[in-house]
Amino acid sequence: MQNKDVQGSEEQRSKEQRSEEQRSDHNRSGRMTTSLQQTMSYMNEHMSPDVSFDIVYRVIEVGGRQACIYFIDGFCKDELMNKMLQYFMDLKPADMPENVHEMAKKATPYVEVDLKDAWDDILYSILSGVFALFIDGYDRCILIDSRTYPARSVDEPDKDKTLRGSKDGFVETIVFNTALIRRRIRSTQLRMEMMNAGKSSRTDIVLCYMDNRVDHAFLDKVKKRIENIQVDALTMNQESLAECLYQRRWYNPFPKFKFTERPDVASAQVLEGDIVILVDNSPSAMIVPTSIFDIVEEADDYYFPPITGTYLRLTRFIISILTYIMTPTFLLLMQNPEWIPESFRFVMIKEETNIPLIAQFLILELAIDGLKLAAINTPNMLSTPLSVMAALVLGEFSVNSGWFNSEVMLYMAFVALANYTQQNYELGYALKFMRIINLILTAIFGLYGYIAAVILFVAAVVSNKTLSDKSYIYPVLPFNAKKLVKRLFRLRLPESKE
Repeated sequence: MQNKDVQGSEEQRSKEQRSEEQRSDHNRSGRMTTSLQQTMSYMNEHMSPDVSFDIVYRVIEVGGRQACIYFIDGFCKDELMNKMLQYFMDLKPADMPENVHEMAKKATPYVEVDLKDAWDDILYSILSGVFALFIDGYDRCILIDSRTYPARSVDEPDKDKTLRGSKDGFVETIVFNTALIRRRIRSTQLRMEMMNAGKSSRTDIVLCYMDNRVDHAFLDKVKKRIENIQVDALTMNQESLAECLYQRRWYNPFPKFKFTERPDVASAQVLEGDIVILVDNSPSAMIVPTSIFDIVEEADDYYFPPITGTYLRLTRFIISILTYIMTPTFLLLMQNPEWIPESFRFVMIKEETNIPLIAQFLILELAIDGLKLAAINTPNMLSTPLSVMAALVLGEFSVNSGWFNSEVMLYMAFVALANYTQQNYELGYALKFMRIINLILTAIFGLYGYIAAVILFVAAVVSNKTLSDKSYIYPVLPFNAKKLVKRLFRLRLPESKE
């Protein structure tokens, strides 16, 4: 009796060892086999459905064969899933095709069906929300793309609004975003190329471009950089990708990319030969390559007649420059009041200055950012009363208390409001950093510091390179008069075509 028990235990260990060896061979090959038992063993080991409640599997019978389905709860359409299961379970043995290709082609009543045998591809598809069907005797998995993602409506973005333009915007679901571009560009030359990055996140990335207009050398460069990204996850979506694509000259604050949440803007850039990069879970599109003129452009320039669009564009250029030079120039003139003409003496500070002007400007620069952060984190129901309180305390009371002079408050108020004339956050902060440097150098070195700061500003703009290594200020450098006119003036659309 004892010998039988020993023999039985040895046979059990032998079976377990063989099973482990099969599983090991199975794992080393990286591809599934025709054994459903081995397949389920591999899937349960890697997916852990007994631990993760949202990973669902169910063993069924399809045409007299054992089968198993795997999917992520919340990613699949319940009604469609019920119909598919009912169909598969009603199949008779005589209806079963001989191979998996015929099963997917003739016996699967759905449009988006794919076959995979590599485990990496299968696991990636399931984790992306695809419904997986494994059937005993078939050496490939049937992947049915019946997924649906939680998504908000395609409302107009708060930051990227227009007066006359379309009122839709990108959302966090990448398929919706590609559809919004396809709706506007009905061309066979439009390409939507899917890639992914991130060892753990496997974040979907789509390159949108016109095959007959894009610079293919630059396109290959972008693809290679995305393929060579070595990160665990694109945690911050678009920003993480931007930092991976462009790792040089991080100290230059001027933006290297243009971002937009408007599908009409993205479509226009695609038609101009640019590449639009969409990242899953991000409601904005990244446009490459870009220049300072691309960043300053806005959709309203084209939703109004040419003369109005030109006025709006030139106004943004002028105001952007004023936001940089306004406060440093005022500080320089206050240090050298003899330079002020008699007719402009009214700009002089009339009240007593208790705190140095440079300190007032730097404090207000920080206070403005503090107000921005407070506005972001303030509940909507409290935004109005807190705004009134902030205006009173930081406005009238701060002047009356002697902390700030009214002229300083006026010019900083202009700078704070003028930053919102253009929608690019990065450009606004680049101008802010350069303005602070100018204020400090002007306060220390006077006129020479002011000139040095302006030279630094110009050098930062000129030396800033795009992802394609082209000039950031093209067509100014290298000079192209025809393109410069098109950049500065909003021409009629037929004339703007090359």
